[in-house]
Amino acid sequence: MKTLYLYTTLGCHLCEECKVILWPALEHANLHLQEVEIADDDLLVERYGVRIPVVQLQGASEDLGWPFTENDLQQYLTTTCAH
Repeated sequence: MKTLYLYTTLGCHLCEECKVILWPALEHANLHLQEVEIADDDLLVERYGVRIPVVQLQGASEDLGWPFTENDLQQYLTTTCAH
């Protein structure tokens, strides 16, 4: 089972909105969600601080930053899983 990383931080209300979109997609694609706290790593804060929530499929070089729709997420997963 592949992992979908969710780059987030404590108290991120957009991240909570994002999870509503993520849960059905996770089940459908048989993915495991792993939340990554960006505040614990300066590099992650620099990379994602103003973009969170951001999702990235395990092994993928591309990520998908908020805002995104369910369709955007499905397209990202389909395209990324095909590589």
